[in-house]
Amino acid sequence: MKLVSKKSEVEIPTASMADIAFLLIIFFMVTTVFSATKGLDFKLPKNEDEQEVETVEAAYIKVFPGGAVEVDRQPMALDQILPYLQPKLERWPDKPIILYTLPDATYGDMIAVYDVLKQGPQQIGMDVTNIGIPTHREIANYTEIFGYNPFD
Repeated sequence: MKLVSKKSEVEIPTASMADIAFLLIIFFMVTTVFSATKGLDFKLPKNEDEQEVETVEAAYIKVFPGGAVEVDRQPMALDQILPYLQPKLERWPDKPIILYTLPDATYGDMIAVYDVLKQGPQQIGMDVTNIGIPTHREIANYTEIFGYNPFD
């Protein structure tokens, strides 16, 4: 006599998965702690040693159409920019340099001035690192923020 075995298909029982998921959700909701009074952790500086902080005014470079350049409202040739900035950078190496290009000036005019500033280590032995290029909106807000516009 030959016995015929019935093969049953293998399946994963999923009937209790919903129950397990529900129990896990309840568990995490009950064990999670929400702190309503917790604030930001930071330390305020102490007022014990009040030291005068020297304010550093930026050097303003304005690029005109055709490649003309003004540094701190003084007309200057490209090869005179780094020697002019050298004493200022010796006193404050991270002095901000604001490079503003008029809307009619070409991109190449601005890049020529930027290239001169990046040649600082070869020309004057100092790296010009803090170069900022403001947007037109920032230039318009200079008067409102500082009371004057150095680019006028």
